[in-house]
Amino acid sequence: MAQKEIKSFSLAEMKDKYIGKVGSVERDEYEYELRMDILGRMIKTARQQRNLTQEELGKLVGVQKSQISKLESSTNSATIDTILKVFRALKADIHFNVKLEKQFIELA
Repeated sequence: MAQKEIKSFSLAEMKDKYIGKVGSVERDEYEYELRMDILGRMIKTARQQRNLTQEELGKLVGVQKSQISKLESSTNSATIDTILKVFRALKADIHFNVKLEKQFIELA
């Protein structure tokens, strides 16, 4: 019996095939949703480590509990200002990296 060769694919190849090529609208939407999900998880983890409820964090930030819930579950997009307020209230450092044409930009 002849053995059938099994083809393997990298994660990047699978994303290209099933989500869309890098730069396509579908791929950009996927990457954005993924980043928002990660951001929501970071907010939730930091809040829990500070032993704060969503309501308590909301009061520190000046937003309703529902806004914190939406941030944590990635059900809405937040402004940078709101995200910074949340991390400030959590006494957490947040760092942004900007990359242009494969080179990180550093501010002097």
